[in-house]
Order: sequence, then structure tokens, then C-alpha cells
Amino acid sequence: MAKLYGVGVGPGDPELLTLKAMRVIKESDVIAVPGKEAQNTVAYQIVVQAYPQLSDKEFLALPMPMTKDPDKLEASHDAAAELISAQLEAGRQVAFLTLGDPTVYSTYLYVHKRVVAAGYQAEIISGITSFCAVAARLNQGLVEKAEPLHVIPASYQIEDALQLSGTKVLMKSGKQIGNVKRILQERDADAVMIENCGMPEEKIYYGVDAIPENAGYYSLIIVKEKKV
Repeated sequence: MAKLYGVGVGPGDPELLTLKAMRVIKESDVIAVPGKEAQNTVAYQIVVQAYPQLSDKEFLALPMPMTKDPDKLEASHDAAAELISAQLEAGRQVAFLTLGDPTVYSTYLYVHKRVVAAGYQAEIISGITSFCAVAARLNQGLVEKAEPLHVIPASYQIEDALQLSGTKVLMKSGKQIGNVKRILQERDADAVMIENCGMPEEKIYYGVDAIPENAGYYSLIIVKEKKV
């Protein structure tokens, strides 16, 4: 039976693609990407730099709305799973490209569950997470000794989460970046933000005050616990 692979392509630097991810992409009959036009997606633009022959592959574009509307999300995930299942039914291996790691706040997981529930085989190929890549880019660690690490979706309520001890990683701030910045300022937080880590347009902002009000979607904030 043909198999679906959820392939983590890393945070942006094509050199951070794993050997396993590259092998699966090369071996797959169809490349699925979350977007209306495959070649315009960030995942495609990352992989094609490391594997130019990607452009010769057959693509399956899977539009995914940027919304929290549960009905619209459910419909898009159902539609994507049906399109992928049709390819698997025809005996064609599918590689679904996803940024970072497919197990961390990834759209792929919703499709994965549906495809497995429909009786098809699906496997997750881990990728380098954005927060690990950001820490490495900053030339520093995330946590040491007994420090806990908290990964937080910043587009939701974050006030309580910021009171936790240890290092906080704020992901997917999106349109809430202004509110996130205000909360961090109120707490006099020790923070740094990277926008588009590993990509040509990468920008680093040291300190909360430097964080712009209109940061892009691929922005990640690391909040360190202040040393007493």
C-alpha cells in the first residue's frame, strides 16, 4: 500500500533539511504542500534550494485558510485528506512538506489523523524545530540543568503561561504580536525575537522594545527567566 509521509523541512535554512527528509522527497510520486500554489509556498522554496529537481515533481496544492473558524478548518482538513487518500488509493507515495517539525503546531497533523483513520498508512519524518534553530542562530542554549522549557502558542492567552519558571518560547504570534509585546513590556521580560529564521529576509530583534508591531507570521520569541 502506498504511504503518506509528513516531512518536516526545518525552519528555513535549506542546509537544515535532514537526509531522511531528502530521501523521502526524492522517492515520492507526489509532493503535497499547504497552499493554493505549490511553488509559492515557503516549504517549496526551502526544499528547492537543496533539491532543484523538486520543480519537476508532480504537486498537490492543499489550500489551508489562516483562520480559527472551526468549520472552515474542518472543511479544509477533510478536503486535503480526501485528495491525498485518492493518490494513495492509486498507489502513489505522497510527501506532505511542512515547516519545522510536523509534531509541533503543524497543519499536517490534522490531515495525518484523517488519512490514518481512513485506513491508509502514514508516517511522520521529524524536522529541526524553529525554536531549536533560533537558539542556535543566537549562539545560546534554551535551557540548562533543571530549567523547564515551555512552548506556547502566542496567538492565544499567554498571561498565565508567562508566569511559569524557565524559558518560554512564544510561537505563532501572528496578528497578536502587538498585544504580546505589551504583555512582555509590562513584565519587564528578557526577550529576543527572530523573524524568518534561516531565510534571506531574517531579522533579529534584541529586547522587547525592539520588537515591531507588525512582525511577520514566521516570528518566534524566546523569553528567558531573569537571573536574580
